[in-house]
Amino acid sequence: MRVRHALPAALLTLTACTTGPTLETQGTVTAPPGDSKHLTIGTAGFTESDLLAQMYALLLQQAGYRTTILSVTNRELYEPALEAGQIDVVPEYAATFADWLNAKAHGPDAPPVGSPDLATTMAALRRLAAPRGLTVLEPGKAVDQNAFAVTAEYARQHELHTLSDLGAAKLPVRLAAGDECVQRPYCEPGLKKTYGIDITAVDPKGVGTTQSKQAVQNGQDQMVLTTTTDATLDAFGLVLLADDKHLQNADYIVPVVNRSRAGSQGVTKALGALNTVLTTGDLAGLNQQVDSWRRLPKDVAKNYLVSKGLLRS
Repeated sequence: MRVRHALPAALLTLTACTTGPTLETQGTVTAPPGDSKHLTIGTAGFTESDLLAQMYALLLQQAGYRTTILSVTNRELYEPALEAGQIDVVPEYAATFADWLNAKAHGPDAPPVGSPDLATTMAALRRLAAPRGLTVLEPGKAVDQNAFAVTAEYARQHELHTLSDLGAAKLPVRLAAGDECVQRPYCEPGLKKTYGIDITAVDPKGVGTTQSKQAVQNGQDQMVLTTTTDATLDAFGLVLLADDKHLQNADYIVPVVNRSRAGSQGVTKALGALNTVLTTGDLAGLNQQVDSWRRLPKDVAKNYLVSKGLLRS
């Protein structure tokens, strides 16, 4: 039986009584991988993270583990708890988590280590995770990265399929995004440098918000910054333009585990089963069932795993 808990006070103040490596022992983790039979799975509290946590829980239960799901919406809290063994497993995003650990280790101004290349990103992530007692399992097919959408009508009118097509069309583009877009290399600067897109202004309505999509839908803006697993694009008449020159980092979904409690082959095999089936499109569809159809994440997760033959009904 899965139980969903609020954030316990123990996670708010991490004490010296932890199972993760201390600052003095980081880099010298030698203990064998652990195999606790009662595992706590962390979720960051948004739909996609909840769905992944539920799927992890179901797969681990089928493999003989007892599981608890814990919602911790702040990475600044759940990552130290993962190191400490208060959380055993979390779904993460390869490039984003690599850059987060890198900044934690080397300061906020450290050059990013996440990149569009998955192998390079995974190598950097594992190098940063290991001294903290964390093991990064294999990524699957699903990736949730930044993406750009236009209306289907606009795409048809100008024969647009990729961001390169948009750059070649030399159209003036007003972009609905977060206000940080004007500085982030994956956003306005990258669109200009990599694709030659004429960004005339950034409309600060947020990343993938209803307001930003409506602004593109009604023609106030021409393009919106969203994500590859956005489940609501069809409702606004929007389509994604392919990032054909790989401007965006490799934010493939990866399970990260506390080595001393969940580093066993049993956990690795159970969670690895999801890699064989879950795609970016699948994840967008699952998000839609929760966000638009108002279904419960645990029901959507179970139905998906059963439909793919990964879970006995």
